[in-house]
Amino acid sequence: MKYFSLVWAALWRRKARTLFTLFSVLTAFLLFGMLDAVRTAFNAGDQLAGSGRMIVSSKLSITQPLPISLLGSIEHVPGVRQVAWANWFGGYYQHPTPFFPNFAVSTNYLGLFHDRYELPPAQARAFADTRDGAVVGAALAKQFGWKLGQRVPLIAGIFPRTDGSNDWNFEIVGIFTTANPKLKAVEQQFLFHWKYFDEGNAYMKNLVGWYVVNLANPADSDRVAQAIDALSRNSDHETRTQTEQAFQASFAKQIGDIGLIAGGIMAAVFFTLLLLTGNTMAQAVRERIPELAVLKTLGFQDRTVLALVLAESVLLIVLGGVLGMGLAMLLTPMVSAASGGALPLPPLGLHSWGVALGLMLVIGLLVGALPALRGMRLQIVDALAGR
Repeated sequence: MKYFSLVWAALWRRKARTLFTLFSVLTAFLLFGMLDAVRTAFNAGDQLAGSGRMIVSSKLSITQPLPISLLGSIEHVPGVRQVAWANWFGGYYQHPTPFFPNFAVSTNYLGLFHDRYELPPAQARAFADTRDGAVVGAALAKQFGWKLGQRVPLIAGIFPRTDGSNDWNFEIVGIFTTANPKLKAVEQQFLFHWKYFDEGNAYMKNLVGWYVVNLANPADSDRVAQAIDALSRNSDHETRTQTEQAFQASFAKQIGDIGLIAGGIMAAVFFTLLLLTGNTMAQAVRERIPELAVLKTLGFQDRTVLALVLAESVLLIVLGGVLGMGLAMLLTPMVSAASGGALPLPPLGLHSWGVALGLMLVIGLLVGALPALRGMRLQIVDALAGR
């Protein structure tokens, strides 16, 4: 801290250059914070995952359907309390964007997820009794202005009807909410009867995308999973029974490996940042060669000059990085709120800050290393002579 005033004065010797460099560093770490929040959101899974529920899907791929005939066998596995099932539909309303999840589900599906979906009893009965009925999340209903009793057409992106049409019509019989703010994304979902889907689609008959198993005792999950998978072993529809969190992670990976994508983007950003800030520091030290020579003339040792240049470089990166991470902390809840819960970004935690501070230190040392070594090896006579 004894030489902080020297470091600070050197940093702001060219104010415009320093401000532009700080803005570049800020932008890089803002992007890092936001991407890290997205990566964490995709990897975290459902905040209530593991609450006595497991998912049974195809061992080959979650895009491969399973026969409905498995239902009875799964229900008779000791430890299984109740079984529901669902299938991805992939339809859209009027235009392919904005996208919202839509599934064909069994009539007891909402009951198995009572901690997630809140639907008035009258609307739940209406859903069970209406063949082409659908229930939608409150956020989705608000987005499109849908009301109870309204008929809504979805255009099939994957499953045409048996008559060749892509138009599927539904009656909105229920609008559900969720009390858990971390699960607001479910209010973007559109759910309708699997039986209506099974009877009407041209491609799949008596097939489901996955089963949801409600356990009598969550402690029996390993035993029950092994017993369920043994039912179809060596068949053409072998299953993989896993936790909700693991299933959701595999479902998200259909989009891509979010961690790999985020890592690739950040590698490119930080590589560019290294080049930019390295050039800035090299230019700053080159302009101050006579000043560094004067410092050595006054008695500053070589390692002190080295430390001063490195401290300037690290301070530049840390200032911009902390500002960028702080801005990311402010923006993540705003982005979550603006998405209506469709992209529930978690706040940046200690791990994210730890990684960010580590990167700031490493980048600061890397970009300052060559200029600092040049300053340390500087010969006083050559520097004052302009050589």
